[in-house]
Amino acid sequence: MNRRELITSAAGLAALGIALPELAFAQEKSRLKITGIRLVETRPKRPYPKYTPAKGSWSTDTVEVANPMSIYPEYKATRSLFFADNVPGFTVEVTTDKGITGYGRGGAGGGKIVMGHLKKLMMGRDPFDIERNWDINWRSTMSYGRMGVTMNAISGFDNALWDIVGKALGVPIYRLLGGETKDRVPAYCTGNDIEQHVEFGYTKLKLAIPHGPASGREGMRENVKLVERARKALGPDGEIMLDCWMAWTERYTIEMAEMLEPYRVYWMEEVLQPHDYEGFGRLNEAIKSTRIVTGEHEYGRYGFRELLRTNGAQIWQPDLNWCGGLTEMRKIGALAAAYDIPVIPHGGGLNGSTHYSIATVNAPWAELFLPAPGGPREVYQMFEEQYAITRGPEGIYTRPLELPGWGMDPEVIGEVQA
Repeated sequence: MNRRELITSAAGLAALGIALPELAFAQEKSRLKITGIRLVETRPKRPYPKYTPAKGSWSTDTVEVANPMSIYPEYKATRSLFFADNVPGFTVEVTTDKGITGYGRGGAGGGKIVMGHLKKLMMGRDPFDIERNWDINWRSTMSYGRMGVTMNAISGFDNALWDIVGKALGVPIYRLLGGETKDRVPAYCTGNDIEQHVEFGYTKLKLAIPHGPASGREGMRENVKLVERARKALGPDGEIMLDCWMAWTERYTIEMAEMLEPYRVYWMEEVLQPHDYEGFGRLNEAIKSTRIVTGEHEYGRYGFRELLRTNGAQIWQPDLNWCGGLTEMRKIGALAAAYDIPVIPHGGGLNGSTHYSIATVNAPWAELFLPAPGGPREVYQMFEEQYAITRGPEGIYTRPLELPGWGMDPEVIGEVQA
């Protein structure tokens, strides 16, 4: 029986009820009570020094990167031309009657749902009741959204509760998940400042692909040149991944895979629009020279169940701040583990997912970035400290800091109105 047949069978559906390891605090009676919920603007307590990046530095805000809107010439040049002006991600602050405060990040537009809906349901509740609180928020919002903005809201609130629990017990999040499965997590770097990243020590690079079908054959050749440049910088043994950001088609993906086969690409990410589960399945079946992966813009265990049904991805990439928060990421990861599918969270180093990765056997890598080239040495030293960077056989490694909760307490500089 193949994976597709199994997931549509009774045994396969039972995978959604996989028994997760009992949380260390599951029976703890915290006697904490949620007394305040608000959106806040934050900044790091120790921000990077300001500097002007070196000339020619890469940024998704200033260069063309393939995207779903590339078919429209007026939006093709940069993503900023079509990004929302006032639908931000958010940070929610949750306070308790014992003086313990948690912070959680959520995705675009979710702050309005937190303040307009979740707040009235969560005030007075025990933050240790993680599963119950999550389920209340999920059931109460499913009538008007099961993906996107509502799940962004649930994610941010859920992440704040985990922060509270970690602080209340005096342990980092990964300890709540069962502790370490590895001493440190191998990391890859996203971005097209290739030479800087290799000089820093990365042996795994993810490239933001500049072109899709709207750029024709010339765009395909430019994509190949970028990959060729990365292979030259890395040498024969480094890993190259491609971020295609929902911009390609099935036919285009197959042709690009053929053109890139000499460069040994490790994966091609999010080549299709996220709802095209069958298309991902067809590509995963047709392409053998690289891995088809996705999940950044997928939501919750039910969305990932669709990827499983179609055998649509060899690696899953949920985002902690969008997929439903850490509570739901555990369920996604358990479902993946039952089918030996690796989980490599999107934005893992930046959004705290390294806690999940170090505590989870089938989470082999973490995604990191690097401050733009051209800064003072202090910038890169601070980056190494912030992400506990070490070096070894796989290049760059990271791990969570040994601080309670997420370990990244921000400085609150103001309240935000939803």
